[in-house]
Amino acid sequence: MNGMNLSALWLRARLAGRSIGPVGGTALVVALAALAVLAWAIPAREKQALRQGAAMVRAAAPPPAPAVSPAAATNENLALFYAALGERRATEEQLKTLFDIAARTGIVLRQGEYKPAFDQNGKLYTYQVTLPVKGSYQAVWQFAMLSLRAIPFAALDDIGFRRDDIAAAGVDARVRFTFYLADKPAEGAR
Repeated sequence: MNGMNLSALWLRARLAGRSIGPVGGTALVVALAALAVLAWAIPAREKQALRQGAAMVRAAAPPPAPAVSPAAATNENLALFYAALGERRATEEQLKTLFDIAARTGIVLRQGEYKPAFDQNGKLYTYQVTLPVKGSYQAVWQFAMLSLRAIPFAALDDIGFRRDDIAAAGVDARVRFTFYLADKPAEGAR
């Protein structure tokens, strides 16, 4: 029965080939060849695109960071922190810097409060400076920002403004800085 089906199928193909003619037959063969090429080329192109995409991802990825133990990173950060602290013995110089900045910005400093302390947990010294100042609002802020730039180990803890009269040109303010200090060896002792 298979032999009969094959011969019947072959007969139908020959009759169909004669009915479409030589040009149609050539077009049919070319179309079948194109389908075969597409069936082979599309998966190959997808594989190539995946390989290129993976290569691009590998090229764009940052190199792996060197393995650093958390303890080593913590010790390094702690050393950087202590290196950024000011020198305890240079506190008078830092106060002079504050007064110089006040004079440059045109504000008036009155008698301030100065409170040294030692932080047992951090093993560092603090020096809290509370200054009542008088000047324009802009000058007070300029004084505070310039002071922080000039003294990198200082923190601006509080700033408060008060104006007695709405028509007054200046404001009374209270500025509180904290200097973070450590006992550092003298230059010759290093």
